[in-house]
Amino acid sequence: MAELNQIVKVSQTYLDGNKPLSMALMKIKGINFMFSNALCNVLEIDGSRRLNTLNQQEIQAIEALLERPADKLPKWLLNRRKDYETGEDLHLTAVKLSLNKEFDIKRLKQVKSYRGLRHAWGLPLRGQRTRSHFRHGRAVGVSKKAQKSVKKVDSSKTVAKKPEAKGKK
Repeated sequence: MAELNQIVKVSQTYLDGNKPLSMALMKIKGINFMFSNALCNVLEIDGSRRLNTLNQQEIQAIEALLERPADKLPKWLLNRRKDYETGEDLHLTAVKLSLNKEFDIKRLKQVKSYRGLRHAWGLPLRGQRTRSHFRHGRAVGVSKKAQKSVKKVDSSKTVAKKPEAKGKK
């Protein structure tokens, strides 16, 4: 009997081998429930099967399909359709997804588009109101120093007014 692996490496990500295949694949950044189920259906692998029971050929087939999913999966399932640089339909996972997101934001900032400026200022991009939310990291409202108010009695003399105690009238 073959030894079962507790941790399986798929697409540069270490996954728990004790979980079902469809649930374990969702731990890879960029793969959601629909995509993992579609991947299992296309490869004709049972999604409820434990990840550590897969043989090396099945793991390589999963990785190959993750590299070029546009060949066998519908375009609407991919997370980057009509890529800005290449114009191809791609599905990015793990590190590639994070890097492309950063590059897109840098490009928006460089072009000085509305979205790029909102990213640079740390404000919401999609029309949310900013009066009551998105105020973290800044001074909120007006901070007043505790001062003694000065009351003029006479033009020559000034008298300091005592602060009133709260709750008493």
